[in-house]
Amino acid sequence: MTKATRNDGDSAIGFLDRTIGNLSKAWREIAAGARPTDRAPAIAGDPARLRAQMADCLAGRGGAVSARGRAAALGRAYLELDPEGRGAFLGVLAREFDVDHDAAQLAAARLAAAKDADARRAGEKAMRAALRPPRVELLRQFNALPQGLKFLVDMRADLLPLRRKDPALADLDGDLRRLLTSWFDVGFLELRRIGWNEPAALLEKLIAYEAVHAIRDWRDLKNRLDSDRRCFAFFHPDMPDEPLIFVEVALVQGLADGILPLLDESAPLLDPAEADTAIFYSISNAQRGLAGIRFGDFLIKRVVAELAREFPNLKTFATLSPIPGFVAWLKDRIAADDAPALTDGEKADLAALGVDPPDAAGLLALARTVDGRAQAACRGPLMRICADYLLHAKRDGRRARDPVADFHLGNGARMERLNWDADRSPGAVAASAGMMINYLYKLSDIERNVETYSGTGRIAASGPLRSLAKE
Repeated sequence: MTKATRNDGDSAIGFLDRTIGNLSKAWREIAAGARPTDRAPAIAGDPARLRAQMADCLAGRGGAVSARGRAAALGRAYLELDPEGRGAFLGVLAREFDVDHDAAQLAAARLAAAKDADARRAGEKAMRAALRPPRVELLRQFNALPQGLKFLVDMRADLLPLRRKDPALADLDGDLRRLLTSWFDVGFLELRRIGWNEPAALLEKLIAYEAVHAIRDWRDLKNRLDSDRRCFAFFHPDMPDEPLIFVEVALVQGLADGILPLLDESAPLLDPAEADTAIFYSISNAQRGLAGIRFGDFLIKRVVAELAREFPNLKTFATLSPIPGFVAWLKDRIAADDAPALTDGEKADLAALGVDPPDAAGLLALARTVDGRAQAACRGPLMRICADYLLHAKRDGRRARDPVADFHLGNGARMERLNWDADRSPGAVAASAGMMINYLYKLSDIERNVETYSGTGRIAASGPLRSLAKE
């Protein structure tokens, strides 16, 4: 599709249906090689039939071609199920094709009884085999099909919300996650710059997958891909048309302190040769099924290297990032009667505005208004409390509680500057009272920051930010 034929009314999610249709079509001919009774299994609501179909895939009857056809037929059947049916499918796979616990116990006893090195090695080999659930082989069969890797990524996306309430499904997720982690090793991934002249199908995916600042229409997307902007994504060779994670970058002068100027379609273009700063303003994971499989840190480092080569004039690499956990954390503190204390002056300013009681709860309620006086009264205490949250609120006693902070700190960035009134969109106001933060990636400090944060939990932060938190 050319630029001229793209329009704002195009569906940003139509490709999802097309993806499923293409996958089902790709497997149709392969499935035709299976026995007639295997080609269209009526598995919805029939656990016994489903179990038999899975067992047939694992039996290896008829050679590789027949096994491949049975796996394709089973995969096509999964695609045709509704969410409830898919849950039942995953439940059978998790429970009926788990580790044979009796065989594992027997192997463990034999290993414990080993008297010499040869017996121990044989016992360990048998133990590894006994602990490998049969379902892993079925997952590998799916992966061997055309577009099978994408199928498994989407299957895990279906599995993730179900695993929390079902230990068997959590075990299945563990198996699938380990496989995907090995198949999505960063060494296999390709970094590509995405421009406006990419196929429309790929650009549709950017619109649909953008998770930080929604892309409103094609004009908005074109602005984000203009000459003073960059967009980079990781791709896997088996999913060449599916971005895994992508980052949007603005080439500007100085640290950005608000998102609107970066997204303003009417703003004049800046000659990239005049920019001294690259601002990473959006990082989006495009595949829900790859949640928890980290390669975003490699993406940022690779993009920094690419930009530094293309634009030697760039001196600063930083983000303009949301603070998604702040308001929720403060509400938890308030509910636990452990809210941060306000100074007498801050209480007086709130009382003068009619806030009763003039405390953290009242401050948080007032922060949603757009009144100038109210904003002035909120700014000092909320920025101080937010800086304290960023620097001191921990998860598991060591890592930053805020997920975006943990991501960037783990990648070697430092907290640089907290920005007031940086994003007044409803979601940002609800999550962070409209504040955003710059994380600075200083090339000479990245490795040291990674080691310090991962080893001790010590957060790298600028002097002004520490002063704001009253350290």
